[in-house]
Amino acid sequence: MVLTVEGLKKSFGAISALSDGRLSLMPGRVTALIGENGAGKSTLVKILTGIYQPDAGSLRLDGVERVFAAPQVAQAAGISAVHQETVMFDDLSVAENICAGHWPCHTRGWRKGMIDWTALLAQAQAVLDRLGVSLPLQARCGDLSIAQKHLVEMARALCHESRVLIMDEPTAALSHREIADLYRLVRHLKTQGIAILFISHKFDEIFEIADDYVVMRDGAFVAEGQIADTTTDALVAMMVGRAMGAIFPKRSVPIGAPILEVRGLSHPTEFEDVSFTVHAGEILGFYGLVGAGRSEVMQALFGLTPVSGGEISLDGQTLRVNSPKDAIAAGIAYVPEDRQGQGAILPMSIRDNITLPLLERITGGWLLSPKNEGAIAETFARRLAVKAPDWHCRVDTLSGGNQQKVVIGKWLATTPRVIILDEPTKGIDVGSKAKVHDFMSDLVAEGLAVILVSSELPEVMGMADRIVVMQEGRPYGSFERADFATNPAQGAAMLARAATGG
Repeated sequence: MVLTVEGLKKSFGAISALSDGRLSLMPGRVTALIGENGAGKSTLVKILTGIYQPDAGSLRLDGVERVFAAPQVAQAAGISAVHQETVMFDDLSVAENICAGHWPCHTRGWRKGMIDWTALLAQAQAVLDRLGVSLPLQARCGDLSIAQKHLVEMARALCHESRVLIMDEPTAALSHREIADLYRLVRHLKTQGIAILFISHKFDEIFEIADDYVVMRDGAFVAEGQIADTTTDALVAMMVGRAMGAIFPKRSVPIGAPILEVRGLSHPTEFEDVSFTVHAGEILGFYGLVGAGRSEVMQALFGLTPVSGGEISLDGQTLRVNSPKDAIAAGIAYVPEDRQGQGAILPMSIRDNITLPLLERITGGWLLSPKNEGAIAETFARRLAVKAPDWHCRVDTLSGGNQQKVVIGKWLATTPRVIILDEPTKGIDVGSKAKVHDFMSDLVAEGLAVILVSSELPEVMGMADRIVVMQEGRPYGSFERADFATNPAQGAAMLARAATGG
């Protein structure tokens, strides 16, 4: 084994991001790290690369226990990473980026200590030759394609004599031809004896390139084995885990009349020809990978993003939504994914945040009415069980779960007909997640229509009555609850394939 990890733990305040990180990497083999968003993969990778330090557990490199105090330390030890978003110096050349941190210098004369440019170019070319690729050494990296930038990152890893290479969603922005080229390079790196940790949501990629797998769920190790001995359905079952009904408080609610109808909604660059209907008493799920266009569609419904075509109807009446004010007046509320940046004003109090969209209702003449403001804030803060000393408490002093409750309370106070929840449980603890899910069931029981946007497959399967799967800005398909709830493992595999086009 090159690298062995056992029992790694990492918490941020009361939130446990990693409770049992475990994996083993072998030279010349590709290990796929598999898990839903929130499974702990990113935290584990950040510990391996020295960005985070673990609270407990062990990390051994060649059998010697190590703790990487900084990314430079991990890199010096032979661990490098290629991320979905490339990290390099765009204004420097290909050769300079490949040799960054290992620039050869003159050793004699008046140029001693200065960069030896001839040696640098030769060193960079030698690394590219090892990879079997061709790149213009003196080209500016900012002018390269995403695929070429990935090549530079892999070349840099070889230049640093890395023995472990972490590839985090490396194909997300690549064409089919570029992906095939990447596979070829990965196989070439295996022949060099490099241990590769490959992270991907795409099962076709995993079965194409990986030798072994490690599955994580809820911050903990679940299973490991050889890819040849498993199937997509089995891997998804490991990712999803327990029975859906035990995790998500889904209630049976009669589905009523259509409330919101969307036909052919399009945007010049983000999404195209999106159509769906959501009914009273229904939770409509939107699932897809990051970048599939889910959030952009919801922002358009709320008037944050202009559209180039399509029609929106509410209760049978055509609706023009040019701004959030139009959406709020019509009865559409939107709880954004970024609750701290877009959902709440953190330095303001709970009371002020909840009543912010209702200023016209809480004014006495030209001035705010503290009595009206306090009554509304208390009603919705209590309803959502916000834990705080009082309603004058600043939102930035609350936990992530309670911040999310404040944001949801703010929009419920507008008495909406449709509420859009975009990644409503992202980054909050398990207890708060359960309360948000339970509250979603309360909303549909009261006759509201709920749109749940989530990249967590267990969540959307557990709570939705129907699921629309988005892929590359277009709806790939719509699935009824019977399609995925009767056999969760098969249903999850079906939805995962739809999201990736597999």
